[in-house]
Amino acid sequence: MTSETVIYITLAAITALILALFQYFYKSKLNSQLKLVLTVLRTISIFAILLLLINPKFESFTYFDEKPTLVVAVDNSESVIYLNQDDRAREVANILLNNSAINERFDLQPYHFGKSVHSLDSLNFNERQSNIALALTQLGDVYADQTAPIVILSDGNQTYGSDYSFMSQKVNQPIYPIILGDSSVYSDLSIKQLNVNRYVYLKNKFPIEIIANYNGNETINTELKIWSGNSVVFRKVLQFDASNNSEIVSTALMANSVGVKTYRAELLALDNEKNKVNNLKNFGVEVIDQKTNIALVYDRMHPDLGALKKAIESNEQRTVLILKPVDYLSTINDFQLVILYQPNHNFKQVLKSVYDQKLNSFIISGKTTNWNILNGSQTYFKQKITQQTENFQPNLNPNYETFIVENLNFNSFPPLESEFGALEILVPHETLLYKMVDGITTEDILLATLEDNTTKHAVLNGENIWRWRAQSFLNTNTFNSFDEFINKLVQYLSSNKKRKRINIDYKSFYNGNDDVIVSAQYFNKNFEFDDTASLSITLKNKDNASIRQVPLLLNNGNYRVDLSGIEPGDYDFTVKHNLESVATSGSFQILEYNVEQQFLNADISKLKSLANTSGGEAYFPTESELLIEHLLSDNRYKTIQKSIKNIVPLVDWKYLLGLIALSLFMEWFIRKFNGLI
Repeated sequence: MTSETVIYITLAAITALILALFQYFYKSKLNSQLKLVLTVLRTISIFAILLLLINPKFESFTYFDEKPTLVVAVDNSESVIYLNQDDRAREVANILLNNSAINERFDLQPYHFGKSVHSLDSLNFNERQSNIALALTQLGDVYADQTAPIVILSDGNQTYGSDYSFMSQKVNQPIYPIILGDSSVYSDLSIKQLNVNRYVYLKNKFPIEIIANYNGNETINTELKIWSGNSVVFRKVLQFDASNNSEIVSTALMANSVGVKTYRAELLALDNEKNKVNNLKNFGVEVIDQKTNIALVYDRMHPDLGALKKAIESNEQRTVLILKPVDYLSTINDFQLVILYQPNHNFKQVLKSVYDQKLNSFIISGKTTNWNILNGSQTYFKQKITQQTENFQPNLNPNYETFIVENLNFNSFPPLESEFGALEILVPHETLLYKMVDGITTEDILLATLEDNTTKHAVLNGENIWRWRAQSFLNTNTFNSFDEFINKLVQYLSSNKKRKRINIDYKSFYNGNDDVIVSAQYFNKNFEFDDTASLSITLKNKDNASIRQVPLLLNNGNYRVDLSGIEPGDYDFTVKHNLESVATSGSFQILEYNVEQQFLNADISKLKSLANTSGGEAYFPTESELLIEHLLSDNRYKTIQKSIKNIVPLVDWKYLLGLIALSLFMEWFIRKFNGLI
């Protein structure tokens, strides 16, 4: 309470007393006792009312103790059980979580992690990948404003994500690794990495690069073989010793037939080798008959051209040539799709050829587009010409039905610049993206696909799509999501297949640790997307004839099923509607490979480095009691007494209102009783 408020309260008390004395003592004929009682009651009433007008504020404090947090994160990946450390991990986790002194000193927060982080309920060590960097980052973010040391039980073998060696710079907490694994050094051969293109072309040779490693001190000889079925298609003798412990082997194989072809790279094992799993690696390639050739026709240089070429050619089945209009006209029959970038007066003959020959096209407009020529060269759409441009942000149409589109967080994308005015499409079409202005979605088209008899077309009404690709990278640290979006659009435009009531999206083969996701869209008889359908997938393993049926669930506008974890092999599948005779089929192959079984030891050096740089300390499972003693004795982890300050205005004090009412009532009653009213 300020000194100014105290002065106001003093003046209010004096004023209340003076007014009461004036009323009941000045020229009053009442007896002295009655005067005194009425004066006190009137003084109380007036003073209380004046206090409400002044409304002084009072402070109150609530004190409480806040214990530091102790985060316990357990690596739940398969590598822990493969190194025979699962029982030790459970034992150490139980010792920490059930220690009475630790529970009294810390607020325990247990987690387990693999590819993602979850609250600890049970440990089964069946996660197919481990992302230590993600676990440390997320836990560091959650407890950034607290004192929260992190105890991590792991073998240090990360198979997914960023290198966790540098996480101490981002996680502002001491980290205490408990190292799960054998510190002994064994002689071991391994295929550290194998690089090969996913797609190859018929009758072409495709390159293979294999990095072979040796861990040991003796001089040894081994042989690298590449198998295709039961036949050896490549072999090379390798020699390693303590100083020469790695070799890069490059070769090329011929693609002789179309389809998915699988191979196996193998290093001949040592006599006393403990881990032979990492001597083998299966890999596959998909042999295709020919590339899809796409012409990107332009008359003005723009960053969009490079972004489109990069995005489309991220799929090795496609080649993009950037051509001037006159060059395209001389090679028009070499392409399955033409992209017309900002057509102007130089595109007049190109537009006529595309329309007359009924070619599929993708038209991208911008501020230099000549809409008079573009409107007059075809009958598919008309743009209102205003000679003004405006920036429009994209908004995804969730009911788009032509092909499966994943939401790229379009609302975060920068705006595109295009002609101000509505685009009217005169043939059957589907709007993929609407224009959005100042956060309000309009009905104007930003991106749409359309069909006219046997031809397919798309119109993007805006330039600067290169900024979308850049923003996609900022959002996800990869261009993949944007590139996949563009490739799905290109795949639709470059194909003349008729629409199906069930569209499916999947890969022809998956590596052993890939997420096996199959997506589908279902349309009713009017080709309208149906989000109430009951779809299921019937999966048949061609190797053992086993069959399983799994429902598809609606997720972000698509039906999806996650088949991750099924055993390697060849599979046929059918996605069908459970109440109608509508179905579509496909097949894929899962290659045998378990990245969690590639390790022979714990990564002790990296875990110790992580502990040292973060201000923590590394321990082995047998030293868990030392860790507990360290945590209990470390002065950084003390219980802190905190207080909460509450400021309460007098007007919120309900008892004062009651006092005013009571004093006024008693004054009225006494005066009434004595015949003064």
